[in-house]
Amino acid sequence: MNKEQVFSIKNNQQFNEVALQIFRHQAKNCPVYHQFIKGLKIDAEKIEDINHIPFLPIEFFKSHRVLSSNKPVEVTFTSSGTTGIITSSHHIIDVSWYTESFRSAFALFYGDIEKHTVLALLPAYLEREGSSLIYMADDLIKQSKNPDSGFFLYNHQELYHQLKKQQQLQKPTLLIGVTFALLDFVEAYQLNFPELIVMETGGMKGRRKEMIREELHEQLCKGFGVDVIHSEYGMTELLSQAYSNGEGIFNCPPWMKIITRDTNDPMSQMNNEKAGGINVIDLANINSCSFIATQDLGKVYADGSFEVLGRFDNSDIRGCNLLIA
Repeated sequence: MNKEQVFSIKNNQQFNEVALQIFRHQAKNCPVYHQFIKGLKIDAEKIEDINHIPFLPIEFFKSHRVLSSNKPVEVTFTSSGTTGIITSSHHIIDVSWYTESFRSAFALFYGDIEKHTVLALLPAYLEREGSSLIYMADDLIKQSKNPDSGFFLYNHQELYHQLKKQQQLQKPTLLIGVTFALLDFVEAYQLNFPELIVMETGGMKGRRKEMIREELHEQLCKGFGVDVIHSEYGMTELLSQAYSNGEGIFNCPPWMKIITRDTNDPMSQMNNEKAGGINVIDLANINSCSFIATQDLGKVYADGSFEVLGRFDNSDIRGCNLLIA
């Protein structure tokens, strides 16, 4: 399986064919996934439909090396977490799969990166090692080839002046930020910049009380003077992201798919528009595991779009979209 086969997927038939090929490879070559499937008494060779593929619980990334290859690890991404929480590790043997995935997805949803100024307000991520979000943001900043693109830590005044400059120059601008930092910013500074794309990545990182999406987006819209807030749905254990351009409705790139499962029966899938646990098929995860059962609750719609409704009870707070409804 090569990148061309994954990132050129155009329809469901191609997706299903590639997904089944990757499943058979990982069922055989990923020891953790192999044992998980064996424990379920499932014969991987007999699975002919992606709806029958078992999903590996995301918690395994905290306790095991989830790898489908014996090649050396190139980089390890780790999840964020409050003190005392065991974090996940995603070992990557070929980081070019991640780069290809997020560059292609960004181009699909937002167009040519070189036409954007990319500003990143990601203090919680910048202050630690191993963040896949920082890796992505850093690459997008470099790919923009714009001297005004860059990271901001807690220097909100500098960010405010940069945003005002972008507005005066009428430059397409993307501000990607962790939720608590965006809220901190709009409490200190107010803008009326309707052309600005504000993308929140979710998560309060223990800095603030969790908020429902509507309340959060209302505050951010008012503070930045925009009509909608964009969002990114991604996590350490994935190499692909879904994006929302408003109202909390996410769309996946063609090599990623969301399926919901019955919360009382993990092997049983839910019909569209019924709330359930979010399972992710991420075909870019070819060298680890592409079939992951997350701890998020969500709803999938007939067109494949989805929304995140919250989290399972008693699950820890980690670095994905944590908007509790």
